[in-house]
Amino acid sequence: MEKLNIICVDDQSEVLATLRKNLEFFSEFFEITDCESAEEAWEEIEEIDSEGDFLALIVCDHVMPSKNGVEFLTEFYEDSRFPFTKKMLLTGLATHEDTISAINNAKIDCYIEKPWESAELIKTIQTLVTEFILEKGLEYQEMLPILDQQVVYRKLSGNS
Repeated sequence: MEKLNIICVDDQSEVLATLRKNLEFFSEFFEITDCESAEEAWEEIEEIDSEGDFLALIVCDHVMPSKNGVEFLTEFYEDSRFPFTKKMLLTGLATHEDTISAINNAKIDCYIEKPWESAELIKTIQTLVTEFILEKGLEYQEMLPILDQQVVYRKLSGNS
């Protein structure tokens, strides 16, 4: 089976460490990769694509050197190889205009402000990766313990 991946992008190693701790819940079924820049994230994305694996979710900070999160997520959205990948902007410093741009141009699936509540972040990611798995038509039965049961039920009952 192809690997499922989650990429976390933030220029602060402490934030990445906290994210990794929060995402431990998903580590049995997902490869979780930390990237400290948009450039590093693109390298990981290219590797995932070249290996034929799946990129389920990108969790990205907004304020980063060289390229900000909205610019990166907009570029990613415009790449037609990943139409099902979910995108989350995780930041405490985005302006109202940045947020609107992320929604309109990057088509983000979720915005969460820093500092976040761990339970809220985990629940949101659970929903997003469940939607990804079901939209891609992947085998999900063995992953049921980590999936959002309400999303699975809605999709299976035709109430998307």
